[in-house]
Amino acid sequence: MDTAVIMTVYAMMAVGLNIVVGYAGLLDLGYVAFYAVGAYTAAWFASVQFAKRNVHFGDVGVGATVPGIHISIWILLLLAGIVTAFIGVVIGLPTLRLRGDYLAIVTLGFGEILPQVARNGDNLAGFNLTNGPNGITPVDPPGFGKTLHNATGGFLPDNYLAIANRNNAYFWTGLVLLAITVFASLRLRDSRLGRAWIAIREDEIAAAAMGIPLMQTKTLAYASGAFFGGVAGAFFASFKSSTFPNDFSFNISAFILSMVILGGMGNVWGVIVGGAVLAYLNQEGLANIGAKLGIQDVPLYASGIFGAILVIMMLVRPAGLLPSARRRAEFEEGVHDQPLYDAAA
Repeated sequence: MDTAVIMTVYAMMAVGLNIVVGYAGLLDLGYVAFYAVGAYTAAWFASVQFAKRNVHFGDVGVGATVPGIHISIWILLLLAGIVTAFIGVVIGLPTLRLRGDYLAIVTLGFGEILPQVARNGDNLAGFNLTNGPNGITPVDPPGFGKTLHNATGGFLPDNYLAIANRNNAYFWTGLVLLAITVFASLRLRDSRLGRAWIAIREDEIAAAAMGIPLMQTKTLAYASGAFFGGVAGAFFASFKSSTFPNDFSFNISAFILSMVILGGMGNVWGVIVGGAVLAYLNQEGLANIGAKLGIQDVPLYASGIFGAILVIMMLVRPAGLLPSARRRAEFEEGVHDQPLYDAAA
C-alpha cells in the first residue's frame, strides 16, 4: 500500500506535467520545482517550523499547546496549489517567450535553483525558512476530526496516524485527488483554452495568426500544470510526514517527464499508466524482478533500465503506450500540405 500511495502521487504529477508538455507542447525540465513548492507550503503551515507562532486551525492530532502553525491539511492542499500556480506564473512570464531547447534549458535552471534555495534556506538574512539540509519534520497528518468521524459512523477517520491501516486511508485519498486531477485535466483539454494549447503545440505561428494570445495561453498552461504539481507535493509531504531538499533533485523532473513520454503525451489515461508503471518499478518492481531472477543489485541500474525502456519505446511505439488520437495521426499519417489540383493531375 505504501507503493500504491506513491504511484498515485506520481500519476498526479504526470497528469499535471502532461498539461504543459502534452497539451501545450512546452518542454519543461524543472517540474520538480513545483513539487518542492507544494511540499514546503504544507510543511510551513503544518509543523513546528515557525515555533514563535502558535496558530491552530482545523488541525488534527496536534495538541493546542504545540507551537508553530498548524492548519488543516485539506486547506493546505488547495493553498499549495494556489501558491505553486502563482510561482508558475512568475517563472513562466520571463521564460515562455523562448521556444524549444532554449525554454528547456531555462526551466532546467529554475528546477535547480529552488532546491538550492531549500538547501540553504536555514539562514536567509537571519531567518530560518526551510531548516536547510535537516528539512522540516514532522508534518501534521490529515484527518477529518472527531465531529465528522462520529457523524459518518467512523467512515471518515479522525486522524490518519491513529488508525491501524493508515496507508489504506492515504491510498484512497490519493485516488480521490488523482480523480479530481484527471477530471480537471479532461475538462481543460476539451475547453476553448485546451484547444488553444493544442493549436500552439501543433503550430505556434499559425495559432498566433488566428488570434490566440501566445504568452497568456502558455502562462495558463504553466500555471495549471504547476497547480497539480503543488497539490501532489503537499499531499506527499503529509504522507511522508517530512520534506527534505534532497527529495527534489533533477532526477525527479526527468522521471516524471519519462512517465508522460512512456504513457503517451496528450493522453491522460496513457500518462496515468506510464506514471503508475514507472513509479512501481522504481519503488519495488525492479527489486522484486531482481529477487525472482536471483540478482540482488538490479535497483542499482534503475537509471539505465529506465533509459533502455524509453529507447525501446521510441523505436517500437514512438507515440507512447496509449497515445492520443491526434498524436497517433501525426505519427502514422504525418503532417503535410495537400497537393494542388493541377499538381495532383
